[in-house]
Order: sequence, then C-alpha cells, then structure tokens
Amino acid sequence: MYTIGQISEMFGIPISTLRYYDKEGLFPKIERQSGIRRFSETEVETLRIIECLNASGLGIKDIKQFMEWTTEGSATYARRRQLFEKRKAAVEDEIRRLQKTLDMLKYKCWYYETAIRDGNEDRISAMLPDRLPPEIQKLYDHGRS
Repeated sequence: MYTIGQISEMFGIPISTLRYYDKEGLFPKIERQSGIRRFSETEVETLRIIECLNASGLGIKDIKQFMEWTTEGSATYARRRQLFEKRKAAVEDEIRRLQKTLDMLKYKCWYYETAIRDGNEDRISAMLPDRLPPEIQKLYDHGRS
C-alpha cells in the first residue's frame, strides 16, 4: 500500500490531481485508513491507464466513462477496445506529425551547421531542392511533405 505522497512522487503527479481523480470516482475501491487514502497495486495500475489515456489526449470525462465501463464487466469489452483503438490511431497520427517536425528541425540544424562552417548559404542554396546529401535530402523532403 502506498500513501498519496508516495504515489505523487512515483508518477510525478501533484497530490491535488490525485485527489481530483479520486473525487471524480476514478479510484472507486480505494481503501481509506482513518480517512487517509491508501493506494494498492490496483490503484497504481488504474493510474497507469489514466495517465496513458490522458497522455493520448483523452479528457477526464471520457476517462471517467472508461472507468465506469471497467466496472460493468465483459459486456463493455468491445467499447473499451474501440476507445483504445481510437486513442492508438490518434497517437500514431501525432507521432507522424512530430516525426515530420523532427525531420525539419534536423534538416535546419544541418543547414545552419553547414552555413556556419562555410560562412554563407551559397553551397546549400546550390544543392536545393534536390541535390542535398542523401540522408539530409530525406529529412528535407519529409519535413516539407
């Protein structure tokens, strides 16, 4: 069993957020000793799922709905899977968008490293748009697609 302070440290989440989650009913079976929350491994696992869904962009209302489905048993498996499929697709889209951004940042780092080394942008300009070094060309093309 863990205290709220230990859970806060473990997850890097403010105590106020954990209290809010509890107030919203996200830990329906949390044990209390003399009014103090005691987090079991069940709540730790629940919090991992809450944080995953939150990080995927799901709002507290929808996380609460998911948690309600978990108490309804196997009849909600399909809905729960569908929720995770949607979140997975959203995260994959975000990863693709971020990869494109990262590729452009890498290209621009190379660009300015080269310009600094050369003292100007003339050589780079002569290589644009399609005569860059192969690994840089990939970054440039993907960052602009």
